[in-house]
Amino acid sequence: MKLSNQYHQLGQSFSQQTLPSPVAQPILLLWNGPLAQSLSINYSSQKDSELLAQYFSGNQLIDGSTPIAQAYSGHQFGHFNPQLGDGRAHLLGDITDKQGQYWDVQLKGSGTSFFSRQGDGRCALGPALREYMMSEAMFALGVPTTRCLAVVATGEAVYRERALPGAVVTRIATSHIRVGTFQYFAARKDIESLKKLTSFSIGRHFPEIKLASSAEVISDVILPSSQNVIDFFAAVLNKQVALVVSWLRVGFIHGVMNTDNTAISGETIDYGPCAMMNHYHSDTVFSSIDRNARYAFGNQSKIIQWNMARLADCLLPLIDEDEDIALAKITPLLHKFANDLQYRYFEMMVNKLGISELADGDIDLVNDLLGIMSDMKLDYTQSFVTLAANLNQAEVDNVLAMKVAQESAEGAIDDEAEQDKWQQWLSRWYVRIAADISAAKDLMAKTNPLVIPRNHHVEVILASSQTSYQENGDLSDLNKFLAVVQQPYTQLDNTHNYQDTPSDGDENYHTFCGT
Repeated sequence: MKLSNQYHQLGQSFSQQTLPSPVAQPILLLWNGPLAQSLSINYSSQKDSELLAQYFSGNQLIDGSTPIAQAYSGHQFGHFNPQLGDGRAHLLGDITDKQGQYWDVQLKGSGTSFFSRQGDGRCALGPALREYMMSEAMFALGVPTTRCLAVVATGEAVYRERALPGAVVTRIATSHIRVGTFQYFAARKDIESLKKLTSFSIGRHFPEIKLASSAEVISDVILPSSQNVIDFFAAVLNKQVALVVSWLRVGFIHGVMNTDNTAISGETIDYGPCAMMNHYHSDTVFSSIDRNARYAFGNQSKIIQWNMARLADCLLPLIDEDEDIALAKITPLLHKFANDLQYRYFEMMVNKLGISELADGDIDLVNDLLGIMSDMKLDYTQSFVTLAANLNQAEVDNVLAMKVAQESAEGAIDDEAEQDKWQQWLSRWYVRIAADISAAKDLMAKTNPLVIPRNHHVEVILASSQTSYQENGDLSDLNKFLAVVQQPYTQLDNTHNYQDTPSDGDENYHTFCGT
């Protein structure tokens, strides 16, 4: 295993070179074997656990590593902070997979840096285990996400409200460049660094955007043209559409969609205050720090538009020196982004209903169902699973026959008054999918997970795992859970153990920032 660090080569203004702080007694708790294999990391958790614990606690540097803390700014709940940065994380470097794709290797909870802002730079075991569990569940659900390679116990306590066991988590991402990274240089009017950052981002994430060989070059970096910047922004927008629509598909609530937690790669990053929706309600929010529900489930599409507008602000001087001309070029992309988000959302929702293509009347079909689910407090995940499970040709034929009879009966009572809303809606849905019930069931099975990482199970497993680890080093409860959520579209022997809804409906459930 050998690393490089391309981001460090951009220059001193982009990061601070800093070493992880050593820990007392590193022990490898979790090792993501399949992810390691895809990255051509040929270590075994059984054979090489001591060495891996040294590497992924930060006690020993991997060959070629140049650890840095990245600089960035960010709008946090709408308020701009000009200097944030990695206060408890170290980017060790990057590694290439078997397809030649670069991946960042970052330690989280590995000590302080210039950006720590009086924090201790450490991570408690609970949030480390949570990030591993949630990111692996999200990956299996088909949601773009950063992933965890390892969790290492430090043998040291961290202090929050009380003393907690410490841990270091290793995060893998295509990069850790955020909207806040661009804001950092835009706030300082550092146009040269903005150009270098954009060029680097294009090369890392969007190599299909070709930088002209005749373009301006600074420190061996080919700087982007105005059209390159516009193409880059359009590509970032497309990534965000795919990301947020996938969140809405599975009922995920990020909880802290600040611009410093919005990756230009379109990967889910930061699993601190995140949660999964139980019964459907667009205003659902669980984060203890989101007191005004800014990042509620139904607001996520609006917030990603706001965040992308902030990225657009940063790119304007790279598009044209005349701000009005730059705005005229970039504003249509934001309008298209809003339309794409809405279209892709409803396209996804009809897929959840077994409908392959959006047609007239389908938006009303979706919105009416969500209204019923909200009024009846129906579980978001189970509702679609139940619809698919109960879908059969005989039932559809029976309902359609009854509908025809009612419509043709002389003096029949109006169907809208006779049936309850749910039966009315089922009848409309059956009419829509009647042409091919089998295809509808297949599409629903691919789109709707049987199981999600439900909040009450996550909390129980985190509590039991921390206790059992401290008592006897046992993480069997966590591993059983992982085995199920890593196959969310397959009915396994243990799937039913994690499908139940919380007895209190998550009424008093809150998530907290791991710092």
